Amino acid sequence: MAKFSEDELAIIALILDEEEETRRKRKWVHQAWKKRGTEGEFATLYKELVDDGTKFFEYFRMTENSFNLLLNKLEVDIAKQDTRWRKATTPRERLAVCLRYSVTGDAFNTISFSYHIGHSTVQKIGRETCKIIAKNLMTELLPTPTEEMWKKIGNDYQEMWNFPNCIGAIDGKHIVIQAPPNSGSMFFNYKKTFSVVLLALVGAHCNFITVDIGAYGKSSDGGFFQIKAGKITTRSDTEYTSWIYLTKYIH
Repeated sequence: MAKFSEDELAIIALILDEEEETRRKRKWVHQAWKKRGTEGEFATLYKELVDDGTKFFEYFRMTENSFNLLLNKLEVDIAKQDTRWRKATTPRERLAVCLRYSVTGDAFNTISFSYHIGHSTVQKIGRETCKIIAKNLMTELLPTPTEEMWKKIGNDYQEMWNFPNCIGAIDGKHIVIQAPPNSGSMFFNYKKTFSVVLLALVGAHCNFITVDIGAYGKSSDGGFFQIKAGKITTRSDTEYTSWIYLTKYIH
């Protein structure tokens, strides 16, 4: 029986561990997912959408220029490293998956099968990309309103819509959810569904000025606005800041 030194035994152990890890990794990837680069929806459809601006907009709800602009702002943060077992999903494809989920509301399984990406990977891509979008673009797209901004918004409503003394159009929308455990009727709304409330203020150019998402579905738009803008004025959280500014100009 051959005798090995301690160094040789250590090398053999490392090789065996690496082979076992490789086998485990291979089992994690379904055979169909291995064809993502040739048969997945991104590989087969995206290049055709690029040649047709109308279809591109229908698919992503934005123009190709907007898509590329958004990608440039996110690419560094959403890029992933390739590994010895698999090639990482490109930033462009990660953004495509996130947008497709956002604009359709399809189940993760549906996008998983169409893009040939694992269900958990689709879920992870959606969550990570949305967080990075919020982190990178929040201050640019939804800055805290200032007095000068409110005055400009009011002037825009006057000049564009002949609507004086207006600094924003406000409305709410119920986002349907599954009832959280032990929540009683807190999320139950007048439409007989469970929801959270999205309340948004929009400027004269149809752009969002400020938004709030997550209030109980039982709340009405007017009641929720009074809570946000009128009563909770001692909170220092940034999410309330713009509503407090708004209250100042309403009263």
